[in-house]
Amino acid sequence: MPGHTTVTCPHRVATEHGVIPAPRRNTSNPLQYVFERQLRPGILPIKPAFIIPDRVNCAVIRYHSRRVTCLEFHPKNNNILLSGDKKGQVGVWDFAKVHEKIVYGNVHSCIVNNMRFKPMNEDSVYAASSDGTISCTDLETGISLSLMNLNPDGWQGPSSWRMLYGMDINSEKGLVLVADNFGFLYLVDSRSNNKTGDAILIHKKGSKVVGLHCNPVQPDLLLSCGNDHFARIWDIRRMEAGSSLCNLAHKRVVNSAYFLHSEWDPKDPSESLAVIGRYISENYNGAALHPIDFIDISTGQLVAEVMDPNITTISPVNKLHPRDDVLATGSSRSLFIWKPKEESEPVEQKDERKIIVCGRAEKKRSRKSGDKSDDDSDDDKFTSKGSKLKSKKPEWKLTRCSNKAKR
Repeated sequence: MPGHTTVTCPHRVATEHGVIPAPRRNTSNPLQYVFERQLRPGILPIKPAFIIPDRVNCAVIRYHSRRVTCLEFHPKNNNILLSGDKKGQVGVWDFAKVHEKIVYGNVHSCIVNNMRFKPMNEDSVYAASSDGTISCTDLETGISLSLMNLNPDGWQGPSSWRMLYGMDINSEKGLVLVADNFGFLYLVDSRSNNKTGDAILIHKKGSKVVGLHCNPVQPDLLLSCGNDHFARIWDIRRMEAGSSLCNLAHKRVVNSAYFLHSEWDPKDPSESLAVIGRYISENYNGAALHPIDFIDISTGQLVAEVMDPNITTISPVNKLHPRDDVLATGSSRSLFIWKPKEESEPVEQKDERKIIVCGRAEKKRSRKSGDKSDDDSDDDKFTSKGSKLKSKKPEWKLTRCSNKAKR
């Protein structure tokens, strides 16, 4: 009989299994049928072993003048890492060549909270800042264009000063979505680089919206979160105050929220590996260190904790590479690249790691000066001699260089 029916189609997909093909669904063997129909769905799929970047491969010490606040890998060039800091600067570092780096100091006037590459133009990056502006910066020249300014009249007091935190890009619609510390969402057209429409209240008025994420499969779905103890799901096509599709209540502030297959390890097919910097220090062979935890979110179990005895500062900003087995870490003013031990340099070269030091160690600022920052000078604790540590791990051999910056 010519052709084939739906039942015998070799490309048939079993609806009860999502999108998993069932090539042996049709069988005359009753035992095999029962196994495929009732037993196989209950068998957990074999999960590939997690590959953990657990050794510092290279680093730039005191690269930024203030604390690192965000990181972003280049969408095409695997060796380029972007970093934003508390002073509003944006750094571009080629960690394969280590010494090729630059810091653009004219992007923002204070904290860079988020960065995203411009769709269809990987030579430009958007940044959202606590100065209330969105910038688009050319990575080759460092020239920055301000797309939106929520504080055109300057500082008028804390009650009216707007700061931008959460940011994401909807590539299909060509929109840059950004949210502020008053609970509002703003839309910017990435083609015209102009604000479009009115601000939309998406969280409790006066609350800080710290996270935005467009669903990678259905970009019209937007996930937001803030310090009003809620994460909310929205349909971008029908955005208005109170129109959220779902409100997910939490007992505490929600600092980040993502759909699957995003800020977790994008290379993990099980979509279950997350990386989190630990604030509380632990005693490791006499040294107080702050590990970076890898957690399997499907079980809640700790998969691994990575640390280096030469890093005694907190590592709150971490980014897994979208293609390579690489972890980037921002710890105080420094950047670190981690790779798995077996992919790092040979044993005989372990003490020749590419660790460079920029600038000079700064004296701790006095509280009397009015600067109450407690993390911008912590990286002065980095030492090449390891005199403060009792660990027997290899010490770093440091190369000093001047920090190149454009203003």
